[in-house]
Amino acid sequence: MKINAGEIRVGMILEYKNDLWHVLKTQHVKPGKGGAFAQVEMKSVGKNTKLNERFRSSESVEKASLDEMNFNYLYEDENNYFFMNPKSFEQVEVKKEIIGEKGKFLTENLDVLINFFNESPISVQLPNQVQCKVETTDVALKGQTVSSSYKPATLVNGIKVQVPPFVESEDEIIIDTRTFEYVKKL
Repeated sequence: MKINAGEIRVGMILEYKNDLWHVLKTQHVKPGKGGAFAQVEMKSVGKNTKLNERFRSSESVEKASLDEMNFNYLYEDENNYFFMNPKSFEQVEVKKEIIGEKGKFLTENLDVLINFFNESPISVQLPNQVQCKVETTDVALKGQTVSSSYKPATLVNGIKVQVPPFVESEDEIIIDTRTFEYVKKL
């Protein structure tokens, strides 16, 4: 499906130069002289290489036609994560490299969206926010202003995040899976 270069968004999968590219960053630039363009940083889905490309606003690019299906997370082994389709009970395995660091957020029965291209899984979308438990965190220092003071915390799954001073060890918090940032305390 052809889309205008101005419509490119982070997270999209594009077909470009005979490969599939996952959009990591996009910036719309309108210089004082000349036409506007989109500066796009992409990562190859298969080869793990990065590419920075400029698309003029008048250009169109091919958005990959993907099949999206809902799955529930089951378990993991050394190399793969395993998911089950809740309607057909069909199981699919996804390589750990595809999910990357976000795989630490997977918990049993978590609903995810898996994108398939030519019947092979190429990306997994987690919910935007997940609940996590704080394993350890530093003690907040008295006298720090609330607006600027965040302290490091380690979650039960091993991910390190910055949290406000009132968050203590063993607290349940919500984390944004796209940015790995603290959202709120439960």
